[in-house]
Amino acid sequence: MLVSAKEMLTKAKAGHYGVGQFNINNLEWTKAILQTAQENNSPVILGVSEGAGKYMCGFKTVTEMTKAMIDELGITVPVALHLDHGTYEGAKKCIEAGFSSIMFDGSSLPIEENIAKTKELVATCNKLGLSLEAEVGAIGGEEDGVVGAGEFADPDECKKIADLGVTMLAAGIGNIHGKYPANWPGLNFDVLDQIQQRTGEMPLVLHGGTGIPDDMVKRAISLGVSKINVNTECQLVFAAATRKYIEEGKDEVGKGFDPRKLLAPGTQAIKDKVKEKMEMFGSIDKA
Repeated sequence: MLVSAKEMLTKAKAGHYGVGQFNINNLEWTKAILQTAQENNSPVILGVSEGAGKYMCGFKTVTEMTKAMIDELGITVPVALHLDHGTYEGAKKCIEAGFSSIMFDGSSLPIEENIAKTKELVATCNKLGLSLEAEVGAIGGEEDGVVGAGEFADPDECKKIADLGVTMLAAGIGNIHGKYPANWPGLNFDVLDQIQQRTGEMPLVLHGGTGIPDDMVKRAISLGVSKINVNTECQLVFAAATRKYIEEGKDEVGKGFDPRKLLAPGTQAIKDKVKEKMEMFGSIDKA
């Protein structure tokens, strides 16, 4: 069964480790991440962007597939199914479809509108026992066609949103989605520290985990980051393993063209990457 991310993140914050949100894009992705979480006794958050939800035939399809997989694979570790960077409309659809966790990204809206919509979603999520993530200050890079430059969140705005009763808060601290440019100055730990001081016990979220050096991620975890989002890195290793399989001509040997065989190396590459991240975040054996 699916659970809210609240308990796993509260434990992570108290225990000074992080829980990974790994975005899913299809059946192989979902299976690989669930199996890796179970094998390593780690809690896990499956992230679904609105684009990925559409690609997988809608949020209800994603919910039903994930629940069925949890049953079929005998998954006993805590699993949250989480809308990533949701619009207000997307958030409502995911609540209806049975997601256990929602991100409402109102960071591009005027702060008053962000507050009003977040308040409404807090009430709905509380009633249904779902966790809710809010965002303040745009995260840079490209996310489903929206490009941001890696801004810093205003710590006082963070407090305003945190005080509405959200479960977790994503705040821009110079992080960006996708690959980082060569001249990237790194995460701003002063801003993170100020946000942490104003938001207290609330778990903080680090978006754009791909390409941030491990020592920076670990330092962010020590300063109150409890959820780290990973997507691009899994896509890169999946693509590289699939390319290698085809370039080595394995798809032309026997039934090597069978999609189950063709996608197996990429799926294994995701598993390896997810395990590596869980080790680095410190979530292994924390289920």
